[in-house]
Amino acid sequence: MKTDLKTSFIDHERIYDYLKNTSPPEKEEVRDILSHARELKGISFEETERLLLVEDEDILQEIFETANYIKNEIYGKRLVLFAPLYVSNICRNECLYCAFRRSNKEIRRRRLTLDEVQREAEILMSKGHKRILLVSGEGRSEGELDYVINCIERIYSTKVGNGEIRRINVNIAPLEVEGFRRLKESGIGTYQLFQETYHYPTYVKMHVAGPKSDYIYHLTTMDRAFEGGIDDVGVGILFGLYDYKFEIMALLQHIRHLEENFGIGPHTISVPRIEPATGSEVSINPPYAVSDRDFKKIIAILRITVPYTGIILSTRENPDMRREAFKLGVSQISAGSRTNPGGYGEKESGEQFSLGDHRPIDEVIRDVCELGYIPSFCTSCYRLGRTGKDFMDLAKPGLIKEKCLPNGILTFKEYLMDYASEKTREIGEKLIEKNVEEIPGEKLRNQVRIFLKRIEEGERDIYC
Repeated sequence: MKTDLKTSFIDHERIYDYLKNTSPPEKEEVRDILSHARELKGISFEETERLLLVEDEDILQEIFETANYIKNEIYGKRLVLFAPLYVSNICRNECLYCAFRRSNKEIRRRRLTLDEVQREAEILMSKGHKRILLVSGEGRSEGELDYVINCIERIYSTKVGNGEIRRINVNIAPLEVEGFRRLKESGIGTYQLFQETYHYPTYVKMHVAGPKSDYIYHLTTMDRAFEGGIDDVGVGILFGLYDYKFEIMALLQHIRHLEENFGIGPHTISVPRIEPATGSEVSINPPYAVSDRDFKKIIAILRITVPYTGIILSTRENPDMRREAFKLGVSQISAGSRTNPGGYGEKESGEQFSLGDHRPIDEVIRDVCELGYIPSFCTSCYRLGRTGKDFMDLAKPGLIKEKCLPNGILTFKEYLMDYASEKTREIGEKLIEKNVEEIPGEKLRNQVRIFLKRIEEGERDIYC
């Protein structure tokens, strides 16, 4: 198949040829790759391609165990929590899998006023959230970026008791370089954008109209983001649109392109599977539905391949799958989410997609604690300038754990003091006590104990 992708760095023909003509690896080859992976330096993309072909159940289990080892060695037993805040579902695009697509008459269109944005943020703050992902459809007006920046400013300036949003990541439509400069100046953390599918024919089929229908422009968004000064970017695939093996191989080509041209890869990778969306037949019957087994394989292989990268799992997945994913390398999760503008303050339909986990944040946190993980609301890396290459320099050798665990404990202590139910607080305090003992180095352990005491006495926003 020929495409006019002259400016694309996704080599479709190479991937086709590999998947068609390559046999699965023998067990010993896989074990050699996994041994290499345990050195925590990542594996080559060619080695990843070999792992993608593994179907043997026993070997898959070894892949899962290796992913769990790597995640714990690099990030420790912590899970970062956040919530999406949808500010608009007005969109010019015609994406067949999405409820927000412009022709869909089954949902109410809405763009929140700044006062409504503030009210949604206040609700999230009152539940204990410190990190949010601001999400907006690709609206019709020329002032969309101004609107997003105004939303960011309003959220950052809002306080509710001890509550505040300390980091806003954004998932909005592609911008030109100057737009990204303005977005950077507004104080965002990570800029997130999903390619959805790297497979060109599928991309064209699924994005039939609107600005998003331009494959190359969408694909090169992260180039413009880096050129505009954004040093943390998040990428993602909507699994179910095309063969997951092709998608992962193409994602690796994207990562290689970013590393070769800008010196760093993505800060995060999101792994959403298609879920039903109002008015979307494609979302109900995905053309390449990903099974739970293959989904776990995807997460584990990504953790092994790019061990320094945060892997994000949303509330699309049900609680059981989320628990499984924690062991495979997921390091960030959303909790208590709503996917429609005004969804936290109102019980109105019109979500972008169906959710699999409807539990309130306190219940999610208690579950995370019972599994032995520290729920973290940490934003210290961003606020101390440990972003982009500086973050990668700590993450790649596994040194970031020395920051993640102490700061995760401190932010979790804030949550327990200000927002937790009695049952969650009881479980959480025992977990903190256990994890403080596991902090490497007596000096750092003692510092964390002092900081915990200061939090108990009413001080907030302390970090290492």
